[in-house]
Amino acid sequence: MTKFSIAIHGGAGTLVKGLMTQELETQYKEALRNALDAGYAVLNGGGTSLDAVETSVMLLEDSPLFNAGKGAVFTADGTHEMDAAIMEGKNLNAGAVTLITGIKNPVRLARDVMEKSDHVFLAGDGAMRFAKVNGYTLENEDYFYDEVRYQQWQGIKDSKTFQLDHSVKKDGKFGTVGAVACDVHGNIAAATSTGGMTNKRWGRVGDSPMIGAGNYANNRTCAVSCTGSGEYFIRGVVAYDVSCLMEYKGMTLQEAASEVIQNRVLKIGGDGGLIAVDANANIAMPFNTEGMYRAFATSEGKRGLGIYKD
Repeated sequence: MTKFSIAIHGGAGTLVKGLMTQELETQYKEALRNALDAGYAVLNGGGTSLDAVETSVMLLEDSPLFNAGKGAVFTADGTHEMDAAIMEGKNLNAGAVTLITGIKNPVRLARDVMEKSDHVFLAGDGAMRFAKVNGYTLENEDYFYDEVRYQQWQGIKDSKTFQLDHSVKKDGKFGTVGAVACDVHGNIAAATSTGGMTNKRWGRVGDSPMIGAGNYANNRTCAVSCTGSGEYFIRGVVAYDVSCLMEYKGMTLQEAASEVIQNRVLKIGGDGGLIAVDANANIAMPFNTEGMYRAFATSEGKRGLGIYKD
């Protein structure tokens, strides 16, 4: 049997052991495990990497624990603006959406952009019209309401400050969920979804929906999903940078991913992490923050789940 593997993340940031209650930590681990197992089941049944990453990310979007879908943070206007991207490495097909509201699973809409339109990236009102044409029903605001998220917003509302939920620092920029996978056919895929920054203004868009910045997949190199300080990941074209180091410098997946996260993005002031997989089912999950919600599983029986630095 050909090897396969999957890795997921639920955000990187100021995740210091002891700051979280044992009960909450258990909830996070259970949510990660459920999303991982669902994606793994797709691969184990001979399914595609594209289906696997979509399946895992949708489950993370359905959990209020993560800053995506149901758990999306509040904007400065008290709304929820969500972004998502998905890409497959065989033909380099991709779909992405940004500044969407009311959509339960943004990653599913991103896939529909890829498969049901001639475009890659749809934004705002246009993306919402596309969703309507394709039969999406909108959830009301109550679906996305979470008391913890609301209190986070209240703490900085009416200020120029913005933050993400995985940081205890007021200028933290963390969040996002994602998945990468390699299927039995050696095809790889990546998916990323986020609710952005608490109290964000002016239609701010981070790296998550940008192909090459926060999400990328190419069978010749790797599939990558990023999480962290979005502005810096955009400037560093981080996801594509990992691929380039593999393609043009001959680095392994682990070498390229570590070089980007532990060196290159730090040099320009960015922090965060990423998950990546190559067509040989190798996995890399580097991060330069105190922690990153993460999990992985391989067809060879290797599994791992973590929150903090090892």
